[in-house]
Formats: sequence, structure tokens, C-alpha cells
Amino acid sequence: MRSTLLIAPLALLFTVTLGSAAAVKDREGAVRGDKAKMESDARWLYNDVDRGFAEAKATGKPLLVVLRCIPCLSCVGLDAAVLQEPELAPLLDEFVCVRLINANAIDLARFQFDYDLSFSTLFFNADGTLYGRYGSWVHQVDPDAKETIGYRRALEGALALHRGYPANRAALAGKQGEPVPFRTPVEIPELAKKYGRELNWGGNVVQSCVHCHQVGEAFRGHYREQGEPVPPARIYPMPAAETIGLSLAPDQAATVTAVAPGSIAARAGFRAGDAFASFAGQPLISVADFSWVLHGAPEAGTIAAVVRRDGKEWPLTLALPAGWRSQSDISRRVGTWSMRAMAFGGLTLTDLDAGTRQARGLGAEGLALLVKGMGNFNKHGLAKKSGFLKDDVIVSFAGETARLSEGELIGRVLAKTTIGETVEVTVLRGTERVALTLPMQ
Repeated sequence: MRSTLLIAPLALLFTVTLGSAAAVKDREGAVRGDKAKMESDARWLYNDVDRGFAEAKATGKPLLVVLRCIPCLSCVGLDAAVLQEPELAPLLDEFVCVRLINANAIDLARFQFDYDLSFSTLFFNADGTLYGRYGSWVHQVDPDAKETIGYRRALEGALALHRGYPANRAALAGKQGEPVPFRTPVEIPELAKKYGRELNWGGNVVQSCVHCHQVGEAFRGHYREQGEPVPPARIYPMPAAETIGLSLAPDQAATVTAVAPGSIAARAGFRAGDAFASFAGQPLISVADFSWVLHGAPEAGTIAAVVRRDGKEWPLTLALPAGWRSQSDISRRVGTWSMRAMAFGGLTLTDLDAGTRQARGLGAEGLALLVKGMGNFNKHGLAKKSGFLKDDVIVSFAGETARLSEGELIGRVLAKTTIGETVEVTVLRGTERVALTLPMQ
């Protein structure tokens, strides 16, 4: 799991390639500095989840576990605010608080969250029952963002659920982790080759650290190595509310601010101002809880919701059509970088707009993905070695010719190809159509 300095001076920033997260220059110093500061902190238990559960059991308090990627710049503002903001202190004092800076040995049956975030929080009862999740893409995208009202709402919601426990246990059942084939990240073959359970504090600690995003990548790699299709929920993890046409307020647990016309949510009857009382029967304490419901939703089917509107509770039903999950925007996820290697040999693609399509003689409904970037090394350099060029426009890929986003094409390619297979690709290069082949990885 990657992590970030509490307050990183701008002089430490550096630019990295598309698909990677911005990080501080002195990654090793950042991790060791965090340890020096936090391991004797009066509130936070440093990197010791087992002790956290033991203290929660002894005190009767709920357990709060922050998973923080120290060298990563994303969410640095939120991290600093959670650690230092006086207004949060009374709420944090109601919890046993653990700061976890690596994912090497986390219990994967218990710690299921958005692995592409560099700051996440999970709230537990001492018996291991999960109350809810918190994770913010607003803060992930903007490292200077320090607004904590959404975090406060999650803290308050978790405390309310703790006060109602165990009478509310049945309502929490859907929040618990799903079955997984491996107990810890270092048991996944791709990670077992490189990492142990413990960090190497006597050597290069950063190189010994499993970053959270590597967990999702390792799961996808495992399916790929087994010759199995990568499950859609692994390709499009923790879908945002926008996937079904909803915008949610970042400062509330789950309150609708807008509904996209013609969307899945619009057809279900949602309105701006609706506040979720439950989603798939689950109480929500954050936007991340909303995404968790979508994460576990069927590939086609329905989800029941109850919203508060005009002082009343209204039942609504979302009807999810086949393929709904592929509408997730995964372009900015760090985990997508490895999928670009698997499916595209390291290409980064973007759909051409209407004007550019018309200028180049391409129809509105055909595949037209511009090669806006390509890797140079290892698996990410395969497309370049196979003859692809920057600014090529892909008009046919493994038999796919209908208009698709980069994310949609990734899902289709990973569903129908296996490692070692070669696919045919046609690109528009200037005015000429060029036939290429690309091995799958």
C-alpha cells in the first residue's frame, strides 16, 4: 500500500507518467518520518490492527482503521486534516484508532474497499462486523482538498450504528466482505513472489510495502494467469454513483444533488434532494458505502432503495441493464494502468469527439479511439514494439467495431481473450488504414 507525507511541501512533488500517482521524491524518508511521528501518538495505534481489535473489545469502543499510502501525494490534505483538525478530535476519541500504512498482511475477507484510493477508512465492531467504509475521490484527485465534513458524517454514522448494535446486525450483513480466494495479499501468487508479511525496516522499507492498488492488480493478474475472464467487478471496482446517473453531495452520507436525464436513476424515479435511508437494505454512512452496494450488485437485475423525500420515506427500484457496470469511468484509476498493459500492450486511449470524427471521415457510432499515449518498457512497451504509433486511431480491435470508451473496450478484451493470444487491430494513420496484430498479456 502506498502512502503520503502529512504535509508535503510543493518542492517535493514530481511529475509521473499517466496512470501513476504523484509521489514525493524521498519515498523512503516519508515512510520512516511517518513512523517516527505516529508510533508514539497518543490517539493512533501505528500499523497494528490486531491490537486495535483487542483494545476495541476491552473498551467497548468501535474500531476505526485508516489505510494510508504515505509516499503517494493524493489525499495529503485530508490525511493532515484528520490527524490535526481539532473539530474531529471529540469524534475520533469515541473510537479506537489505527493507522495502517501497508497492505501486506491485511485480512482480505475483512478489508474490502476501493483499493485505488490512497486514503480509506473502515469502521468495525470489536467482533469484526463492519459498520461502513469511507473513501473520497474528491480528495484523491485534489491533494490540497482538506474538507472533512463528509468524514465527520461517516464518523457520526458509524457511531450511530455502533450504538444500535447488535440489534441492527441483519441490516449490516450486506456490508460485510465477499468470499475471496486468498486470505492476505502476500498469498496472491503475483505478490507472493516479491513480498513478505512484514515491512523491511532494516533495509528498503518502501520496496517491501504492498500498496493497496497492487491488491486489485494482483487479483486481476491471477484470473488472467489462470486463463479465466477477469470478473467485471474487478475491472470496474466500486462504481461511482455517476455510473447510474446520480450525483451525490460530498458533505453528506448519501444525498442526491442531481439526476442525469434518461439515466438508470432517472428511470427509477430519483430526484435531487433525495436522501438515502437505505440501499439494498443497507444503512449508508458515506458515498463509499453507496459504491460498495453497486460493487456487489448483479450484472443485470434490480436494487431496492428507500429515500427520504418531503418528510416521508419513498421506496424506489433501480433496474440495472446488462453491461451497466462498464459505464464506470476507470480512466483515472491507478489500477487501470496494469489493465492497459494486459489489453492494449500499454496504450492509453481516448474516444474521438464528434467534430474530429467528422473531420476524419469517421461515423458517429463506430470505434474511434485515439492513441494519446503509450508505454516504453516491459509489458507497457509491447504495443510500441508491435508497430503502434502515437496519434493512431483504432477503428477495429479484436472484432470490436462499435463505439466504445477505453474502459468499455478494456472490459470486453479482458473478457474474451487469454494470455498469449494475438488479436487483429486496424488503425487509421493519417488517411491510411493500417492492419496490426497485438499479443495479449
